[in-house]
Amino acid sequence: MVNGWIILDKPLELGSTQAVAAVKRNLRQAGYGKVKVGHGGTLDPLATGVLPIALGEATKLCGRMLDASKVYAFTLRFGEETDTLDLEGKVIAASDVRPLRPDIEAVLPRFTGPIEQVPPAFSAIKVDGERAYDLARAGEAVELKGRAVTVHSLEIGAAGDGETTLIAHVSKGTYIRSLARDIAHALGTVGHVTMLRRLRAGPFDLAQAISLDKLNEVGKGAPLEHILLPLEAGLVDIPALDLSPEQARAVRQGRVLDGLPHNDGLYWVRSGKVPVALVELSGSVLTVARGFNLPDVAE
Repeated sequence: MVNGWIILDKPLELGSTQAVAAVKRNLRQAGYGKVKVGHGGTLDPLATGVLPIALGEATKLCGRMLDASKVYAFTLRFGEETDTLDLEGKVIAASDVRPLRPDIEAVLPRFTGPIEQVPPAFSAIKVDGERAYDLARAGEAVELKGRAVTVHSLEIGAAGDGETTLIAHVSKGTYIRSLARDIAHALGTVGHVTMLRRLRAGPFDLAQAISLDKLNEVGKGAPLEHILLPLEAGLVDIPALDLSPEQARAVRQGRVLDGLPHNDGLYWVRSGKVPVALVELSGSVLTVARGFNLPDVAE
């Protein structure tokens, strides 16, 4: 059984689905047979950076990873807006206005905290059962509704020569391309994203990420454990509770535990060092949200 996380530093022009396929291929070539694989948050082909890929029992945490906040670095080039809001599209608006750093700094507070944004027409959102980007590519007008998101922090990384690189810590559902568009409009100009790099996804960051070349070495015989993080690496932002063998057995059987002297909230529980389940504690009563079928857990 293979359980845990591979954190890929996704290269340009590789889609998230292709990245998952690359992991499956390398595991198969390494003799691991069929392993359940999923990813924790799509990255566009033109984006790079942290792509958490879950293996085995860790796939039960993919939904939680999708809900996690993310940190991005992105470069906003002023002067031209494209229909895709990035380098891939055609220019649909132009402006001679090139804002200076003080002007940019002055508008950033307007885009920090709870905001509403309209997603890009070229996005995977469904409109009457069709993907918005399919309708947009077919030349149809796409009207998307605004959505509430949260920008936890937004700051300038570098500025000059008609473009600015910003660092944004955002909630799930935030479109960086829309954020860039709206910042440009607030500055009385237009712009598009020329670089997008995910620096962090949930508990994972670039320090844990490996290159595609490193991944491919596994298919050629390199030890998988050199790149595989344990399942609990995806739970480091949640407190852990230690269970006795008897309690672990009850949790694995889906039984409710009560009388636990801890605050209400989300926890993960373990028997020894082995994760048993993701649980909710309410009024000292523990219920199982997701159980993990890992070896060496007390039966």
